[in-house]
Amino acid sequence: MSTLDLGVVGNCAIASLIDRNGRHVWHGLGRLDGDPVFNALLGGVNPQGGFMEAAVAGAREPGRQRYLPNTAILETTIEGTSGTVRIVDFAPRFRRFGRMFRPPMLVRRLEPVAGRPRIAIRIRPTFSYGAHRPQLTSGSNHVRFFSEAAVMRLTTDAAVTYILHETEFALDRPLTLILAADESIPESPDSLYRTFLAETESYWHTWVRDLNIPFDWQAAVIRAAITLKLCSFEDTGAVLAALTTSVPEAAATPRNWDYRFSWLRDSFFTVTALNRLSATRTMERFVRFIVDIVEAGSSRGEADQIPPLFPIAPGTDTAERIVETLPGYRGYGPVRIGNAAVGQRQNDTYGSMVLTAAQMFWDERLPRYGDLELYRQLCVVGNEAHRAALTCDAGLWEYREREEVHTFSAAMCWAAQHRLGMIARRVGVDSESREWLAKAGVLRQEVLQRATTPDGWLSGVLDREMSDASSLVLPEIGLLRSDDPRFHGTLDMVAKRLMKNGFVMRYVEADDFGKPSNAFLLCTFWYIDALASVGRREEALELFNNVLGQRNHVGLLSEDLDPRTGELWGNFPQTYSQVGLILSAMRLSRSWEEGLWHAS
Repeated sequence: MSTLDLGVVGNCAIASLIDRNGRHVWHGLGRLDGDPVFNALLGGVNPQGGFMEAAVAGAREPGRQRYLPNTAILETTIEGTSGTVRIVDFAPRFRRFGRMFRPPMLVRRLEPVAGRPRIAIRIRPTFSYGAHRPQLTSGSNHVRFFSEAAVMRLTTDAAVTYILHETEFALDRPLTLILAADESIPESPDSLYRTFLAETESYWHTWVRDLNIPFDWQAAVIRAAITLKLCSFEDTGAVLAALTTSVPEAAATPRNWDYRFSWLRDSFFTVTALNRLSATRTMERFVRFIVDIVEAGSSRGEADQIPPLFPIAPGTDTAERIVETLPGYRGYGPVRIGNAAVGQRQNDTYGSMVLTAAQMFWDERLPRYGDLELYRQLCVVGNEAHRAALTCDAGLWEYREREEVHTFSAAMCWAAQHRLGMIARRVGVDSESREWLAKAGVLRQEVLQRATTPDGWLSGVLDREMSDASSLVLPEIGLLRSDDPRFHGTLDMVAKRLMKNGFVMRYVEADDFGKPSNAFLLCTFWYIDALASVGRREEALELFNNVLGQRNHVGLLSEDLDPRTGELWGNFPQTYSQVGLILSAMRLSRSWEEGLWHAS
C-alpha cells in the first residue's frame, strides 16, 4: 500500500520519489512534470507496474533510509535472509564545462554490505500515465524501454538477461544502473557512478555551505531548503507547488489535484524563504520567471487575463482532465492532469506579482535591477488590482463552485498598490507614489471595516463571518500590525474554531466537496508565526516542535495532515510546507550569538 514515507532525489530538471524499500514510485520522464513512467504511487493498492526496484529476498520491511548529509543523495539499506544491500540513488548535478550539468538521468548503485544477499532487479515503466506497457530491446549492456512517443535507456554492468527476466541472483559485487535518455554511454557504469557521485556530493555540500540558516533546527531547515531546491525547474526558473498529482487531501475524497505547476500566489512566500536562506540564484531565476509573466501580460494590456498558475515550461496543456488508466493513491481516484484553477478569477495574484517583482527594486545582489520601465509594467497590474480589489473571486483556496469577496484577495490587492507607491518613490516619481499610497489607504480602511466581525476578529470574506486561516497572514503583508486588537481576536478565533490537536485547518465550513477533515500544514506554520509575532513564543515553540515531529522518516512534508492520526496526505513534497517550516524556524530560532555564547 502506498504511503508518503518517501525520499526524493533530483537535480532541478528531473526528480524521483523512492519508498523505504528502495522502490522508485514516481518519476516524470525527462522533466519534473513529464509523463510519470514510474507511477506506482497512484497505482492503487498493489500496483504491478510503474516502478523500479531491487527486490531483496526475505527483506525485512521497511528498509532503513537516510540522505547522505547535506545532499540530495538517498541511501536505503535493506536486510534480507541471506545478506544486506545498500542502495544509493541520485540524479547528477554539478558544474561541468563552465555550466550546470543536470541531465535527465537517475543513477542507482547496489552494494552488498553483509553476506550474499539475493536480489531481483525489476524495472517496469509504463507510458502515457499507465496506459501503455513499453516494448523492449537490449544490447550487451543496455535495455531500451520505448513506446511510440517516448523512450528511456538503462545502461548497466549487471547481467542484462537477469534484468529482462527479473531473475533472482546473488549480489556479490557492486552494480550500477543508469537510467537516462536514449544515448549510448561510453564510460563504464562503475567509473561513471564514482565520478558523478563525488561531483554531485561536492555540489550539494557547496550549495548548503552558502546557505543562511538559523542556529536552531539546522538539519530540518537544510533538508527543507534542499527539497525546495529540488522542486525548482532550473531551465525556466519556475518552482512547482509539488512534484506529484492527485495524492488526495484526505482518505476517500475527490480533493485530488495536479500540483505540477507554478502558482503566482506561492511566489511571494517562496521568494521570501529563498531570500532569507540566501539561495540567491534560485530566487533570482524564480523572480525572473514571475517578472516575465508580468511583462508579457502587461505589454499586451491583459493583466486581468493573467492566470493564477502556469506550466513550468511553454507548451504544456493546463486544461484539467481525468486519467482513467491509473486507479489513484491507495485506489482513491480520480487522477487528474492539469488544473481547472487556471481559469479561475483569483484576485490575490495581483499582489503576489507586485510583491515578488518588488525584490528587484531593493535587492542589489540581483544582476537586473528594477527600473522605471519595470515599474510601468507593474502599474498595469496595480490598476487591475485597484479595479478588482472588492470584487468576487474564487479566493486563495480555489473554491470551484462559488465566488465571494475574500479578505485575503482584497488585502493582496491593497498590497499591490501600497508596494507600487513605495516602488514609485524608489524610481523617482513621487507624485505617482502619493497617488498609489492614497488609493491603498482608502482600500485598507474599507477592507478592515468590512472584514471585522461583531466579535472583533477578521473574517475570511467581507460582510459576513467566515473562519479562515488566511487572516493570520494579514500582518505579514502589512495590512495591520500584529499588536492590533483585531489580530489578537483573530488568533483566539483560530484557536477555538480551526485548531485540531495542534494543527490548523484552512477553514471548517463546507465547500464544493463537503467539510474538510484534514489540517493544512502551511496554516499551522502561519499560526506559529502569528503567535511568535505577539510574544507568545513558548506556545509557538511547542506547536513548531510538534509539526517537526510529523515529518516523514527523512524529514519531508506533504500538504495536509490527519489531525487524529498524524498521517501525511496531499501532494508531495509540498513547496508551501517546506517554505512554512523554513520561515517559522528562522522566526523562532535563537541568534547564532545567543546560541553559541549564551546557551544555558
